Amino acid sequence: MAQVLIEQLGKRYTHSASAVAALQGVDLHIADGEFVTLVGASGCGKSTLLRILAGLETHTSGRVLCGGRPITGPGADRAMVFQHYSLYPWLTVMENIKFSRRLKVNRGGITSADVEAASGRADALLDLIGLSKVASAYPGQLSGGMQQRVAIARALMGRPDMLLMDEPFGALDAQTREVMHDLILHIHRVEKPTVVFVTHDVEEAIYLGQRVVLMQPRPGRIHSIYEVPLPAQRTQDMKHGAEFRALKSEILARIRESAGVNTDHDLLERLNAGSSTS
Repeated sequence: MAQVLIEQLGKRYTHSASAVAALQGVDLHIADGEFVTLVGASGCGKSTLLRILAGLETHTSGRVLCGGRPITGPGADRAMVFQHYSLYPWLTVMENIKFSRRLKVNRGGITSADVEAASGRADALLDLIGLSKVASAYPGQLSGGMQQRVAIARALMGRPDMLLMDEPFGALDAQTREVMHDLILHIHRVEKPTVVFVTHDVEEAIYLGQRVVLMQPRPGRIHSIYEVPLPAQRTQDMKHGAEFRALKSEILARIRESAGVNTDHDLLERLNAGSSTS
């Protein structure tokens, strides 16, 4: 079970001269098997929240539970996919995917049947991500999109209850991103993990998420939460629908507002007028 309960979560970074509140008063409930996306202006604490869920950061106030248990560190029930693929260049595609089986935390009590089952799962994941033909290749021989698919397969190898993704497609071109979007939605339907996905791309957030959580900065907190009016089975054409475009416009406007960005035409004209007289 990967039901997540976050209550009054806070995170402060203390430096020699001052303390910075990265998160303050964050309340969020994520259902088991839900796909939630986090968006917001830079500095709103999206990645910090994700790292706390992964157990890579500690919080300074409030509480965060996964499956009813406090998160106090990394665990096999949670897997993280980063923006930069973090593959081991000296290992092949298949070896990268199987790497978690070599970690000490996963070695205790493993039988030959477990090893055989793991090999079968690795083969199935390779088929799922469409990379069976390059199982013996090394990361340096693959495109960025292919490397990210390997990173996702590696994260899924241990059947995590929760998949945490920190802008995993940010470095990819538009066409590859669309392919990856449909792949991760397919994986979510098949594997049914709880997914928390951080992105700066509002269109990506709406297309992937069942709910979009908008965060705002200084300090990082939840501004609003949007239910996505799309069916579970999604197609790229849905991005052109009126409901999709209206939700995208509303969220973008809220992000600009929360970040203090003003695009008022009168202000721009006054700025231009001031420049012409100087």
